[in-house]
Amino acid sequence: MTNPQLNVHGELTHLLATEGLPREILIHILDTAATFVGITDREVKKIPLLRGKSVFNLFFENSTRTRTTFEIAAKRLSADVINLDITRSSTAKGETLLDTIDNLCSMHADMFVVRHAMSGAPYLIAEHLKRMGKHDIHVVNAGDGRHAHPTQGLLDMYTIRHFKKDFEPLTVAVVGDILHSRVARSDIHALKTLGVAELRAVGPKTLLPSEFSHLGMRVFHNLEEGLKDCDVIIMLRLQNERMNGALLPSVSEYFGHYGLSPEKLAYAKPDAIVMHPGPINRGVEIASEVADGQQAVILDQVTFGIAVRMAVMSILAGN
Repeated sequence: MTNPQLNVHGELTHLLATEGLPREILIHILDTAATFVGITDREVKKIPLLRGKSVFNLFFENSTRTRTTFEIAAKRLSADVINLDITRSSTAKGETLLDTIDNLCSMHADMFVVRHAMSGAPYLIAEHLKRMGKHDIHVVNAGDGRHAHPTQGLLDMYTIRHFKKDFEPLTVAVVGDILHSRVARSDIHALKTLGVAELRAVGPKTLLPSEFSHLGMRVFHNLEEGLKDCDVIIMLRLQNERMNGALLPSVSEYFGHYGLSPEKLAYAKPDAIVMHPGPINRGVEIASEVADGQQAVILDQVTFGIAVRMAVMSILAGN
């Protein structure tokens, strides 16, 4: 089966998921992002790689942080950025998603950054563009349902590589609501492709999908055991908006068992890094002392996210 993200030459033409991407493409994105980290640290904030290109941000689901970082990234590449107000858009008036895409294509769109509550929506758009013969318009998945959030996964990989240099020796724990987390899926597929030594899923049975034990992950229902001797800890937000029914007794009980406190963090290696895709729920999945502590690299993730999204857009545009 062909990968819808790659063209006939094996080059990236859409970014829809980390799943199925070859290791060399993941590394190429990370290496490209490293060049942009240096640029964004300088006084000159803009480079002309996407000058004359139109990037449409189509956020059918709220996300201030992701939309803002995509907008900053596109503007730093000198693109024209159009943010659609989806709550007042044609789809809210009954127009189909693909009709909206057709209309935007007529406005000479070059790239769609799509966030949607429906899993698979970015794939649907990419397939539609292919059928229409619009091979020069690219789709970036900014999060679809429970399925994938590839740029978050890539910025997490960049953060891990920045602080730990090499993936192969690492033990990585993904902690919390994995069942409902598209970030977790993107992280796990990327970590497996990049070859970490051990990958752990930690959380209550109600929040861990059964298939992850078949993906070569070690499953833990006890946080202390799951964190023992870890190099990297990826904490996840409780996705209350995607839960059907009560899967947890209470938030305070969840924090007692699975919240990352300084005492629980001590089970990991002394130089372990703590990550979180945000927004943080303090006192729910992570204690303030940890979120604001020396081992947390959460704000670094946000900074690196701009460079990673610049890398993805510039690669898709052929630079």
